[in-house]
Amino acid sequence: MIGSVPGPARDWTVGTAPGIFPFLGHGIALVRRPLAFLESLPAYGDLVEIRLGPQRAWMACHPDLVHQVLRDPDTFDKGGPLYDRLRTLLGDGVGTCRQRDHRRQRRLLQPGFRKARVADQVRMMGEEVESVCRTWRDGQAVDISAAMLDLSTRVVSRVLFSDSLDPATALEMRRCLVTVVRGMFLRTVMPVDALFRVPTPANRRYRHASARLRAIVDATVAERRRGSAHDDRDDLLGVLLAAARGDGGETAISDEEVHGQVITLLFAGAESTALCLSSALALVALHPEQERRLYSEADAVLASGRPPGPDELPRLEHTRRVLTETLRHRPPGWLFTRVATKETELAGHRLPQGATVMFSPYLLHHDPALFPDPDRFLPDRWLPGRTDAAHLAAMMPFGAGRRKCLGESLALAEATAAIAFIARHWRLRHLPGYEERLRPAASLGPRNLVMSCEPRAGRPAGTPWQVDSRAPRKAAAPVVHNSRTAGGNDVHDT
Repeated sequence: MIGSVPGPARDWTVGTAPGIFPFLGHGIALVRRPLAFLESLPAYGDLVEIRLGPQRAWMACHPDLVHQVLRDPDTFDKGGPLYDRLRTLLGDGVGTCRQRDHRRQRRLLQPGFRKARVADQVRMMGEEVESVCRTWRDGQAVDISAAMLDLSTRVVSRVLFSDSLDPATALEMRRCLVTVVRGMFLRTVMPVDALFRVPTPANRRYRHASARLRAIVDATVAERRRGSAHDDRDDLLGVLLAAARGDGGETAISDEEVHGQVITLLFAGAESTALCLSSALALVALHPEQERRLYSEADAVLASGRPPGPDELPRLEHTRRVLTETLRHRPPGWLFTRVATKETELAGHRLPQGATVMFSPYLLHHDPALFPDPDRFLPDRWLPGRTDAAHLAAMMPFGAGRRKCLGESLALAEATAAIAFIARHWRLRHLPGYEERLRPAASLGPRNLVMSCEPRAGRPAGTPWQVDSRAPRKAAAPVVHNSRTAGGNDVHDT
């Protein structure tokens, strides 16, 4: 019996994307010009068939269809090439598990992401952004991508493990994350395993980075286990280890699940937040009026020069709109898949059991019918009274439905605190000859963003740290990290 998906009564259009490459299908178009390829699809229908290697998939190009899929996770479960690949790295954590396990896993982790809990962590976030910015100097060329990934890794490691990882481990973790997320995208859009068994340098880097990431997590968990069984550190690892012991009368979870949850949360919390922050700083620097308003708000709300606390965060209204528009313009999670668990219908089209359904927040966020001038960066789109239900329904940087991102509040609080503090103290400028080049991997955002920094004038005395303007210029030489030598591999480098 065909399972039907409830939806609005309307005439849907179903089509097929042209230009299939032999054997590789549309995967090569997704690799070469992924965003342009996505934006071309609505011309062929609300639901468009594409080919990923030998496999067929259907792209939902209308927000109503996407919501039908996300409201029915029993019929459209997490799966497809993306999640098949992610599970080999992450295991069956809350972000990748099948629907049958999701409710239990989410209930286990939910207390660590409640708004009250996030509010208690705002000052910790401020400490970390202050620490990351402490080494910046006037005229220095700063690898913003690396700095923001350093920041997000610090924050998520404290949420997970209480104490930050030691600097060497944090650096290695960051390099591994860069390598894995880039290699993951290529393995998603061209799911032909033979391509990735060849011992090329890129494939070897990917396998090594995956193994090291797992080893770092295993070592961190093992170190905590060697401590007291009643360790009262208030972090997510403590929650997971208590669940593994069966504390509270619940069925004990396996060591494998502890590992899967930790690496899932680390993977999701570090990469996506870092890309959002890097994108926001890059976009603001290209829009002087938005930059001026951001500075004005930061100066007013953070007059003391210190990072925002839970009382200041709600007052950073324009900062929040900048982040919301950044998430519309460049959603880090830009492409997702689901798999039909039974024969069903979508847009009036019959899908077989096992069919892959894809959706793209980037595609929805750039629909000119919903967001006029979608390529323009306009934070005032999100002023009160300017959005309606249609806008909100199409805006899904954190997903939707029962599997909406668990860490949304945490990520937004961290990003707001970071952008406001940086704006209060620093002016970031693109280097001469800067050209925006977006190369999506498993997530979307700049990974090699280098900007020059200069301290903003008029900072009050008594700020928590001061730039030594007397330092010789040689000591402030550019610090630029090359992601390729740091273990990253471009999506074209196979």
